Amino acid sequence: MVNSSHPGTLIVGASQAGVQLASSLRAEGYAHPIRIVGAELQDPYHRPPLSKAFLAGEVSVADLMLRNREFYSENTIDLVLGERVVEIDMNGDGSGSVGTRLGARYEFEQLVLSTGARPRRLAIPGADSGARGVLYLRDVEHALHVREQLARAQHVVVIGGGFVGLEAAATAQAMGKDVTVVEVGRQLMGRALGPHTSAFLLDAHRAAGISVLLETVPTEILVSTSNDVIGVMLGSGQRLPADLVLIGVGVLPRDELGTAIGLDCDNGILVDEHCLASDGSTIAIGDCANQPNPMTRQGLSDRIRLESVDNAVEQATVAARTIAGKPSSLRGIPWFWSDQGKYKLQIAGLIEGYDQTVTRTDPARPHRLTSLYFRERTLIAAECVNSPADFLTLKSALGSRMELSPDDLSDIDVPIKKLVASAGSRVG
Repeated sequence: MVNSSHPGTLIVGASQAGVQLASSLRAEGYAHPIRIVGAELQDPYHRPPLSKAFLAGEVSVADLMLRNREFYSENTIDLVLGERVVEIDMNGDGSGSVGTRLGARYEFEQLVLSTGARPRRLAIPGADSGARGVLYLRDVEHALHVREQLARAQHVVVIGGGFVGLEAAATAQAMGKDVTVVEVGRQLMGRALGPHTSAFLLDAHRAAGISVLLETVPTEILVSTSNDVIGVMLGSGQRLPADLVLIGVGVLPRDELGTAIGLDCDNGILVDEHCLASDGSTIAIGDCANQPNPMTRQGLSDRIRLESVDNAVEQATVAARTIAGKPSSLRGIPWFWSDQGKYKLQIAGLIEGYDQTVTRTDPARPHRLTSLYFRERTLIAAECVNSPADFLTLKSALGSRMELSPDDLSDIDVPIKKLVASAGSRVG
């Protein structure tokens, strides 16, 4: 039974993290009101398919939903959609109220910011011209526009060689489009991947027919007099024809509400291991939160902002226990995935600070790769392409803080699972 006389918890942002928090709170026995206020009109949805199956027309908007409407009603979760929170009035004890752009006002005892991130804008002429065919991809409305225009486009230029850009590029190529990826860096997915896996996927995308231009700077998006995109100019003077330009140059955390109420922010809202912000009462989770590095022992940075479903779910679970008065900072190993055409990339751990690698390939299976990263002779991360068994084994080993050296995993003629089991038996 929910105590309706209590203002309860207000979650700003109908994101994966926000919905998971509401679910976890009820699982913890939280008996006060829960309200989720989201700026989008759509029910909370899965974002990963937007650049893949949804873009290809294989799934509908309804297929993306995180939960059905019965879930919210059965768990007494008030879902308010189409209302962007624009102001927060805080009391000294952490309670207060929020105001929305449409003039609604909602009170809370516990505030949670789960506001996600927004696309980083590209600062070149034409990028924000509003021209038809110049698009970003972050939410379902973006994806609907991209899908509609992709259906009639032939020459597609993707600016940015990160996860979303490459997923969308592979989807467009599979639909028979002429696709070019323009990346300013020296390698694809340079913020997240080591050089061996990046080079492997570069070769894979080029072999599939995608033109990939590295160390290439776009200088202007060309627009016709009828306000249609017609091309992209490069720093070299080359002009790429385009009737669709998809810009994917990263995201920025939506931390403006945190800044407005005086929370410490630096590449996101700074939180502790319990997801508490600097005021000691507000919770921040998901893409908008900058948290203690869960692999500090193995990494170099004390803090990190993680953009993944895994992180959203784990942070929400921790935050629910904080609100329910059962604080816990237990975190698993960070992991990520990306489906790029015929290639499934799975990552466990963080490669920051690695000083040695082991690359495992099999000539009989040229579409598979496992890259292992070590620091001070201890495994800190693994990147697996089309190698799900390796990923599960290595993710489990990293999660249990099992110490594996390059010597333990270097014999490419022996399966990873057997090598890890052998190393574990020696330790035991």
